[in-house]
Amino acid sequence: MEIEKGSSTSIQQQLYDRIRAAIVEGRIQSGERVPSTRSLAAQLGIARGTIDITYARLTSEGYLVARGQRGTIVAPELRSGAMPAEPLAPPTSTSGPAPTEMPPPLRLGVPALDLFPRKVWARLAAREARKLSAARLFHAYPMGVPALREAIAAYLAVARGIVCRPDQVVVTSGYQGALSLVASLLLKPDDQVWLEDPGYVFAQQAFARLSMRIVPIPVDDEGLRVDDARASRPDARLAVVTLTHQFPLGMPLSPRRRAALLAWAADCDAWVLEDDYDCEFYYSGRKPAALKTIDTADRVFYAGSFSKTLYPSLRLGYLVLPAAFVATAERTCQMLHRGAAAFEQSVAASFLSEGYFARHLRRMRTHYRARRKALVDELERQFGADVCISLQPGGLHILARFPNHGPDVRLADRARQHGLAPVALSERSLAHHAGEGLLMSFTNIAEQDVAEVVALLRRAITGR
Repeated sequence: MEIEKGSSTSIQQQLYDRIRAAIVEGRIQSGERVPSTRSLAAQLGIARGTIDITYARLTSEGYLVARGQRGTIVAPELRSGAMPAEPLAPPTSTSGPAPTEMPPPLRLGVPALDLFPRKVWARLAAREARKLSAARLFHAYPMGVPALREAIAAYLAVARGIVCRPDQVVVTSGYQGALSLVASLLLKPDDQVWLEDPGYVFAQQAFARLSMRIVPIPVDDEGLRVDDARASRPDARLAVVTLTHQFPLGMPLSPRRRAALLAWAADCDAWVLEDDYDCEFYYSGRKPAALKTIDTADRVFYAGSFSKTLYPSLRLGYLVLPAAFVATAERTCQMLHRGAAAFEQSVAASFLSEGYFARHLRRMRTHYRARRKALVDELERQFGADVCISLQPGGLHILARFPNHGPDVRLADRARQHGLAPVALSERSLAHHAGEGLLMSFTNIAEQDVAEVVALLRRAITGR
């Protein structure tokens, strides 16, 4: 198989066409295993992310079947000569790479999956499985397994200075679960909600689906412009804010703005949802304190997630409730669901309480600092004056602007054609434009792969 790297056809499309043709023509037989992404990337000299996306596409169209650790094979039901010349109809809904494939480089929200302590996690899971009784197969606790709620409360007291009782902690199905619970406790249709602009698109979509009136609030170097928001829309019921690292621009909310936000909530009988989504990852200077630590009026809901610290498919997050909502939240959880998976919660509880979580975070901070530096250095080396990089003291992504190469939406689309997955900054704004640029994660790119990934990005952006 040969790939023409100077062709006007993207590498991903060339790879797709060649593999599909080999299957259709019978050169790869049904049931036969195709090369691993690692080995094929080495053979062809292209990024693994490109092959991941191509395999996912062929899998969604029915040509390949992913078998986990046993590899990927040509679908057994296919026969050479009997397959259609056109691609098989894809499923009605696709939402990214197949679960057995690694996500493409630069994709946001992906921790270093290659560095997750799988052996430790597997050992804890096996130990938990041996303790599994018939009674524990019944419905989970709607508010979360007590051991995990206790472990989270203990962790927050040490790591974030948040003093709360375990009964104030709710284990949620990720951050979306926290959003849904807060909305159920506080809001009714047509209530106003302050959202940072630019901001987190899933929060925007979640409140829009619930028929809330979204109020986009601009941000600047100090974070959410609270005075502007209070002057124009003081009657909002809830403000959703990323305090430690504003998403996507990365600055922390200033002390002055924090005080103003809490004063607004107390004066107007409103509430704040503090989304502390990546507070664990700070690389220089002193980490900003959580807003919850100065919440003397108890107006703050504090949300965290294990998707960024452990792994996304775990689908576990947590919400610290103001004390007045504990009883109501328990009744609401019983009506909304029967709780997140108890087995995974119990494994996570052991991971936290036995010290593995703290060690894992220390290790990740070291690797993330090195991976971020490697990506920034390589971008500056390959792009030179054509790139302007915004760096904040912490976070899990960088913002790179390419002012001489056209709209960021077009650049992101070109990058996707080369097997990469940056996000256009302009697409994260509702009403207040924050300029253009590409949001790029560095967490899932090993240092030895950085030069290759940036070379692909340069080719996508500049054509050379």
